[in-house]
Amino acid sequence: MKKRFSLMVSSIMMAGALSACSGAEETGSTASSAGKSDFPKKPISIIVAYDAGGGTDTTARTLQPFLEEELGETVTIVNQPGGSGWVGWNAIAAAKPDGYTIGFLNSPNLASGLVNPTMEKQVDLDSFEMIGNHVVDPGAVAIRVDDKRFSNFKELVEYAKDHEVTTTATGVAGDDHLVTLKLNEALGTKFKAIQFDGTAKSRAAFLGGHVDVLVTSVGEAYPMHLEKQLKVAAVTAEERSSFLPDVPTVEEEGFEQVISQSTRGLVAPKGMDEETMEVLETAFEKAVTNADHEKKMEEIGTQVGYYNAEDYRALLEQDVKDIEGLKDLLGW
Repeated sequence: MKKRFSLMVSSIMMAGALSACSGAEETGSTASSAGKSDFPKKPISIIVAYDAGGGTDTTARTLQPFLEEELGETVTIVNQPGGSGWVGWNAIAAAKPDGYTIGFLNSPNLASGLVNPTMEKQVDLDSFEMIGNHVVDPGAVAIRVDDKRFSNFKELVEYAKDHEVTTTATGVAGDDHLVTLKLNEALGTKFKAIQFDGTAKSRAAFLGGHVDVLVTSVGEAYPMHLEKQLKVAAVTAEERSSFLPDVPTVEEEGFEQVISQSTRGLVAPKGMDEETMEVLETAFEKAVTNADHEKKMEEIGTQVGYYNAEDYRALLEQDVKDIEGLKDLLGW
C-alpha cells in the first residue's frame, strides 16, 4: 500500500516589515513594525492539545521565546489534553477571535477525526484561521533495547507475523495508529494498537514494558534513541531521516513501502480581523525561520516545515482527502 500524506512544496512567504510611520526607525518586533494595529497589548495563550512533555508541547515551547521576541509580549503554553486532541482543538475554535488565544493543530489526527463517521464533530477546517505550519515529522517504529524477541525491524516483522504484538497509538486513525494498520495490511503482521491519550502517556507505557512497540515520530524518538532508552528500528518515510541516519526505512528493510508523517501548525479561531492575522502570520514566519530556532529544533531532532497560511490550509485539506481514501482500511 502506498497511500501517503501529502508534503507539498511551498515557498516561504516574503513579508516586508511595515514601518510605524513615515521615516520612523524600524523597532525589530513584528507588533511594533506592523503599525496598523496595537495588537498585542497583553500576553497570548497558545493551546497545545496534548500533555506537557509530548512532542507538540516540546516544539511549541521551543518556538515560544522566538514568538515572544517578534510579538513583544509574553506567550504562554496552555496544555489542554483529552479526546485524542479534540478537547484542545475545540477550545481553540471556541475562543474569542481577538488573537489572544491561538493553538496548534495536529494532522493527520485532526483530519482523521473530521472524516470519522462515528465522531460528533463540533468543528471543521472552516472553524479556524490558519497562521502557518511549524513541523513536518516522519513516523518511527521503536523497540526496547533489551527486548529478547527481536533486535531489529526484520526480526520484529517476522515475530509479529506469528504473534500478537502491541503498539502505541494516540487516537483512532491518528498517524501512529495508521502506521500499525498499514504494516498489518502490507506485511501480514499481527500488530494490535493500544490507544493512549497523548504521546507522553504512550511513551511511559512503552518504557514501562506495558506495550511492546512504540509507534511515534522521529522527533519524539530521537532523544531517547540517542540516550539508548529505546532503539528506532525503522522510519516510515521515503528516505532516512537526517536525524537518524543509521535507521533504515521500512522499504530499505526489504518490505513494501509504508509512509506516514505528522504535521503541527498554528491556527486562530474563525473571525479574526485582518490586521491581527497579519501580525500573527508575520511574527510566526519570522520566528519559525529564525536560524537560532531552526538550530534548537535540530537539536531535539524535529524537522521544521514552514508553510504559509494558504499552503497550510491546502496541506490539511489534502490530509482529509487522504484519510477519506483509507476508509476501507479503517472499517468506515
